Amino acid sequence: MNFLLEGLLSITWQQLVMYGVGVLLIWLAIKKNYEPALLLPMGFGAILVNLPQSGVLNQVLEGVGETTGVIEWLFEVGIEASEALPILLFIGIGAMIDFGPLLSQPVMFLFGAAAQFGIFFAISAATLMGFDLRDAAAIGIIGAADGPTSILVSQILHSKYVGAIAVAAYSYMALVPIVQPFAIRLVTTKRERKIRMEYKPGQVSRSMRILFPIAVTFIVGLIAPSSVALVGFLMFGNLIRECGVLGTLSDTAQNVLANLITLFLGITISFSMQAEAFVNVNTLLIMGVGLLAFVFDTMGGVLFAKLLNLFRKNKINPMIGAAGISAFPMSSRVVQKMAQEEEPGNIILMHAAGANVSGQIASVVAGGLVIDLVSRLL
Repeated sequence: MNFLLEGLLSITWQQLVMYGVGVLLIWLAIKKNYEPALLLPMGFGAILVNLPQSGVLNQVLEGVGETTGVIEWLFEVGIEASEALPILLFIGIGAMIDFGPLLSQPVMFLFGAAAQFGIFFAISAATLMGFDLRDAAAIGIIGAADGPTSILVSQILHSKYVGAIAVAAYSYMALVPIVQPFAIRLVTTKRERKIRMEYKPGQVSRSMRILFPIAVTFIVGLIAPSSVALVGFLMFGNLIRECGVLGTLSDTAQNVLANLITLFLGITISFSMQAEAFVNVNTLLIMGVGLLAFVFDTMGGVLFAKLLNLFRKNKINPMIGAAGISAFPMSSRVVQKMAQEEEPGNIILMHAAGANVSGQIASVVAGGLVIDLVSRLL
């Protein structure tokens, strides 16, 4: 009883806040089904690392000496020392993606690029708020709507806010069905949202599907060498899927590997959610800037589609541009749902899917470019 009382009395108000954050993330995962594979382990981990003298962190015990906590060890080995966990996750993501809709409509590549505008807007905003360039760049990547890329960039740039950035990135990924419709309606008219698009898929041969990941890795590696790890592992996963001779490995990458790494990544990142570093004004600013990045990414893609429509006879439904973010396949589903609500029977899912998988490539390229640019400026 004395030990329990001692423990309760040693809890700080910041730790109480983190227990609330942990419970909120668990509630969002279970009740709302928002990214449960990540938010649930992150939420539970936030509670674990903020227990007084938590055994999941390194600690010194009288008569025993220093003990190595499992979460701190996972963080040091899997993220801090090698960035292995977020990079390995991209093999599973690549194995899940079908680039067919993109290859049959190459114009969709443009929307993946346009929808990264929010990243650079957010970097500028964070810099003006007083964050140094390393932290501002890491915060801006929240706009990529790609959790592993956000974690990797913040870790490579040695940002002080890895935990807050990870929570913001995954939270906004989970809130795509809420945030994106709001942002789309801000910059479109009802008439634009009703535009129908005819889908005439081009022929995508097996050879093209196999050559595509190899070509992308080679080209991106020359343009943005810092993104090779991200793009390379993403494309390696896709090559496993498309080669046609590694069906078992493809299934393993999509399911067992992706789920296992996601589980470890979620609970490991909670190391950066210790109360002393997490509960401060900067965390709130990061959440705010991250939301701005996400909204401006969506709006950037939509406005780019509207710009293209000035020169096209066959108009593009501008909502397609919003699907250019990396949140695959959630964003394309949101766009299709909005199209159906505005005009029953309007099917633009395949167009949106093409833009969406383009956004997956664009987000990791943007991450590499940011790392390259910041490293040259510092």
